[in-house]
Amino acid sequence: MNLKISALEYVQQVQNGNISAEDFISKTLEQINKVDEKLHAFLSINDDAVNQARAIDKKIKSGDKVGSCFGMPISIKDNMCIKGSKTTCGSKMLENFVAPYDATVISKLKQQDAIFIGKVNLDEFAMGLTTEFSAFGPSKNPWNPEYVPGGSSGGSAVSVSAFECLMSLGSDTGGSVRNPASFCSVVGYKPTYGLISRYGLISYANSIEQIGPLTRTVKDTAFMLNMISGLDPNDNTTINVKNGDYLSDIDSGIEGKKIGIIKEMMAEGTDPAVLSATNDAIAKLESLGAICEEISIDMVKYSVAAYYTITATEAGSNLARYDNIRYGYDFPVEGYEFNSYISKARKNFGPEVIRRMIIGGFVPSAGHAGKYFLKAMKVKSKLTKEIDEAFKKFDFLIAPTVPILPFKLGEKINDPVALFLIDINTVTANLTGKPAISIPFSISNGLPIGIQLFADSNNDKSLLQAAYALEQTVKLPEVPI
Repeated sequence: MNLKISALEYVQQVQNGNISAEDFISKTLEQINKVDEKLHAFLSINDDAVNQARAIDKKIKSGDKVGSCFGMPISIKDNMCIKGSKTTCGSKMLENFVAPYDATVISKLKQQDAIFIGKVNLDEFAMGLTTEFSAFGPSKNPWNPEYVPGGSSGGSAVSVSAFECLMSLGSDTGGSVRNPASFCSVVGYKPTYGLISRYGLISYANSIEQIGPLTRTVKDTAFMLNMISGLDPNDNTTINVKNGDYLSDIDSGIEGKKIGIIKEMMAEGTDPAVLSATNDAIAKLESLGAICEEISIDMVKYSVAAYYTITATEAGSNLARYDNIRYGYDFPVEGYEFNSYISKARKNFGPEVIRRMIIGGFVPSAGHAGKYFLKAMKVKSKLTKEIDEAFKKFDFLIAPTVPILPFKLGEKINDPVALFLIDINTVTANLTGKPAISIPFSISNGLPIGIQLFADSNNDKSLLQAAYALEQTVKLPEVPI
């Protein structure tokens, strides 16, 4: 049985009776057993997956209505709640927390007969770019296990790339879906802010984070968006967009479309192989009839500093609930007064979470807010204005997803500033609420390179059309696992 098919091919084969959900789930579990000891994508596996697949096969045979997933295996980043399952956020603080309800995206996928094959690894509380900050050990890149898979949705990208599932859900606060998608050579999508409900996603930075799919193809991303997007009464930031079916007209092409090449995202420090791949992508888009011109967006160079100031502030507030009284682990209270108990209990946070919580307490505090937090908010506002102006002239913007190639495990873990700067090309979409997609484009010295396209808010459908057009020009080697 071929596990290397797309989600849409899976649906077609199940409908045609060529494969059964049970056989495919069984084969997927075998693949996880075979490769995951080396790659460490999964934190937990759904023990009931085969029984669930068997039940779906019965529904198909008896002619009952079956959801559009037909029992396909989907992995879920372990910061989204699935009722009755552990949701750890990659942290010792929540090591034994069992979610009492389903996230909205989980409810929607259950209605479509998806099977959640397991929960996948992430940087603790989604704070990181390499998945090295997981309390349960790093995930590894399927293209070369000595290298990082990106983060924070590293487990999601690895599981899709290594054929351990057909699709995955991650979360993207500053590139946490697109960065690992680029590093693992899969498609990663960050939607317009509000397109997908965040209810049941454990909060990091509410004002900019979004749930997004990681898939093998752009069409699979459109298929996933059809199922999980839309208004949600439990999340008042969701929007009602009349985009219709994201799969329809996906092959309409980009002839005559104007694409802006963001100069600041191809600046000094970009790896020559990444620059070369981006120029190749631009040439291919021009050969398809697009008109590409360079554009300068001045605020991009301040975006990383603004992003980390804003997200640390929101994280400091969101993570205040982890005081080991409402959530936490078994740690006796005797012998402590209130503040010293909380301080001691929080020693279970990892170094990156502690770093961001300390910054998050400092930058908005009295006497410092004007110098840091309010200034960051002004940068966010000016960046949004510049991007909005750009979209008056251009249909899409293009840049490398990540300015460098994947790097070795341990290489940058002790240099937070170097790690933060890797976000330079991805945080703009989050700060401005725009949709962005990373498309697998090239392999250099055995390591993947992704290309990123941006669109204006609520233009997710046309963005998928542009991404599909670019994807059709690419033929990449198979992942060597």
